[in-house]
Amino acid sequence: MTKVDHLDSAKSWLVWIASVCAYLIAVTQRTSFGVAGLEATDRFSASASILATFSVVQLVVYAGLQIPVGILVDRWGPRAMITGGAALMVIGQLLLAMADSVGSGLVGRFFVGAGDAMTFVSVMRLLPNWFSGHRIPMLTQATGMVGQLGQLLSLIPFVALLHLWSWTPAFLSLAAFSVLGLVLALVLVRNGPRVAEVPAVPTRARTLLSVAWKEPGTRLGFWTHFTTQFTANVFLLTWGYPFLVSGQGISPATASGLLSIFVVVALVAAPILGAAVARHPHRRSAIAFNVIGMIALMWLVVILWPGPAPMWLLIILIVCIATGGPASMIAFDFVRTFNPSHVIGTGTGIVNVGGFLAALVTVYVVGWLLDLQQRAAGPGAELYTLDSFRWALSFQFIVIAGGVIGMVVTRNKARRAMALRGEYPPQAERRNARDIQER
Repeated sequence: MTKVDHLDSAKSWLVWIASVCAYLIAVTQRTSFGVAGLEATDRFSASASILATFSVVQLVVYAGLQIPVGILVDRWGPRAMITGGAALMVIGQLLLAMADSVGSGLVGRFFVGAGDAMTFVSVMRLLPNWFSGHRIPMLTQATGMVGQLGQLLSLIPFVALLHLWSWTPAFLSLAAFSVLGLVLALVLVRNGPRVAEVPAVPTRARTLLSVAWKEPGTRLGFWTHFTTQFTANVFLLTWGYPFLVSGQGISPATASGLLSIFVVVALVAAPILGAAVARHPHRRSAIAFNVIGMIALMWLVVILWPGPAPMWLLIILIVCIATGGPASMIAFDFVRTFNPSHVIGTGTGIVNVGGFLAALVTVYVVGWLLDLQQRAAGPGAELYTLDSFRWALSFQFIVIAGGVIGMVVTRNKARRAMALRGEYPPQAERRNARDIQER
């Protein structure tokens, strides 16, 4: 079949720009509730557990839909899914803007989570359709990097609107922003020239899921995403702002400024990690392990620090946590290189469950631990104290340990699978006959 569109063409870049803008808008919707946590506590008269439930509902929906969305992307194409996701986020933010009870607010976050779930996997699926392989590692990081700007939009203009105009107008503005994503997807996004090149393959959902899951590289990507990303989600979506303001005693304006560091780190770290992965594809898991180690070490230092942590230490902590976002994109490179093209969407959906599954468990457990300590302290005890945050946030170490174990086990299986297929890395990359690295 003659291709009308060509890989790496001007149209390729236009499609990518439009789709990544839709993703930026989705990230803005996702992170908006985290910076409105204190206002939500007052609006819904919510305890810490109830406040955590808003983020948990969104994350449950997001994580639960990743595999179905991945399958649908492989069957229907990315354009339909990005468009549908934007429409759902419009509905969700409209509902949340009008919500005056916990129940109605949770329904709104349900729709936001569903729409958000349909966006990222679809954007990632577009990359191999429109670009040649050597560009994809850098474009993967660039996609994540641009998406981080959505956090900046929720931290600065949205917080300003929330304080200036109050709850309803601020969330109505977010609904209008999602309309822009809907228009971009309809007008500019196309599924790509490589769609026509893919040979006919079985497209039953069970078949796609089975092929992707049986590949050890997919499971390695899952655990990599699980471990690198969840601390950033926990910090941004729910507990970072209350921890900084109520636990560490800094002003709301300073807390917003510190959270904006996530965007700066993403802009700096994403191209560095993308270049490292492209140049050293056999060292991808080692890069991820280094980032995970930095995050765990800095949380340990901050938690054990006597009294509130100094500003310089909080900045280092946030820089390390923020690096986990770009590092989590390594997981999707495992999907691309270990799976056949017709299941990349399904594999991406499986992997993308990881960080959000870990985050939703952690967000809820941290809220439960905070409430438990308040009840133990007696009537009238303060909910958000530094000591209670120390104990509650220590739960993250358990999640990190579980994720690292999963990475080690699946990495070994991926190496053995490559050995059986005779897929060895170049001799220069091997230190001995057993040093078999990922593709």
